[in-house]
Amino acid sequence: MVSYSPVYIKPIAPTKISAYTATSALGRGKAAMLAAVKEGLSGLRPLTADDCKYLSLTGHLATWVGCVEGLDAPLPESWARWDCRNNRLAWLGLQADGFLEAVADARRRHGSDRVAVVMGTTTGSIGATESAYQARTIDGHFPEHMHNAPLHTLHALGAFVQEALALDGPCFTLSTACSSSAKAFCSAERLLRVGVADAVVVGGVDTLCGSTLFGFHALQLVSPDPCEPFGTQRRGLNLGEAAGFALLEKGPGALQLLGHGESSDAHHLSAPHPQGRGAEAALDGALARAGLDADAVDFLHLHGTATPLNDDVEAALVNRRFGVRTHASSTKGMVGHTLGAAGMMGSTFSLLAIETGLMPGTVHTREVDPACGTLIRRQSAQGDVRVAATHAFGFGGSNCVLVWGRGEGGSQPLVQAPCSA
Repeated sequence: MVSYSPVYIKPIAPTKISAYTATSALGRGKAAMLAAVKEGLSGLRPLTADDCKYLSLTGHLATWVGCVEGLDAPLPESWARWDCRNNRLAWLGLQADGFLEAVADARRRHGSDRVAVVMGTTTGSIGATESAYQARTIDGHFPEHMHNAPLHTLHALGAFVQEALALDGPCFTLSTACSSSAKAFCSAERLLRVGVADAVVVGGVDTLCGSTLFGFHALQLVSPDPCEPFGTQRRGLNLGEAAGFALLEKGPGALQLLGHGESSDAHHLSAPHPQGRGAEAALDGALARAGLDADAVDFLHLHGTATPLNDDVEAALVNRRFGVRTHASSTKGMVGHTLGAAGMMGSTFSLLAIETGLMPGTVHTREVDPACGTLIRRQSAQGDVRVAATHAFGFGGSNCVLVWGRGEGGSQPLVQAPCSA
């Protein structure tokens, strides 16, 4: 059995979030996300026959998905060698919320070689590889345009984003299952702290493809209905796709990364440690680096996949570490489980909560499972959010927790929404 010692870690200096954005089934940019949080909306819908054709799926599944619209157009000709659904989504996401302009400004101030790129993904360009093998099955050979080795690697995402942003600093792609883009923030903070870079573009991008849809189905984890995180009737997850990005720079700011924690409990390939020891170790590390106690967290964005085992273990951790004042919820019922982009989506919801005071509810969940305790909130709420935390837990016990804080600038409440269990 794995055992963990108490965490004694020196707090780190806050890292400024200069810009951030996300595109998902809710739409492009932060405004679409805020509107969905305010109204309790979901971007999930049933998987259709047209989806299966467009995604080159070899069969149909009875499930709901979080699809992003507008991915039918290829990348600009100058980036044709990077063209695939994942990179199309990355490019779409980069164009929202003035993010391209923010990166261009950082490039001018620091120099292109001092701006790093750290991406998180699980699927990368695998959808294009699937299409190539399907064509080979039919025609007996790969299509000529698929003889493109750089595209068929996990680093295709990082390489494309670096080229699209005209950057020359360190660049790498992380793939640690559903904690990938959360862990990208940890790597970015370290790059800044040791002076390897002056700014870092962090991102998480994952798109729907056969490997994930049928892979999770084979594990009996896919729900035929809209997923219900922590719900009494939960039957599994819905998969989604998303692209999110953040620009990190040294020093304090209105929005800050205060702390991060990582662990690898290696308990099981696809199941969390039954006592949540790895997840708790990541939480301990994040709070220690932030110099905070769990009581300081106003909003907690849960991993909350709506699978029975994950929700039970995560809820138990929440109940033993957080108090009743913490608003805890999962947004998987809004955007689906976006896999390698899940940590980025959770981070975006958390940063928006600090900026606006608007905290999301757990959409689609009709009744919270009594076994999951009383801290899971079903409806959105307005509050004074000074500190938020994001959970991201992946297969193989790859866990990450991020702690965010408000610096000078303050939160600007937008609406009044009830807080409900």
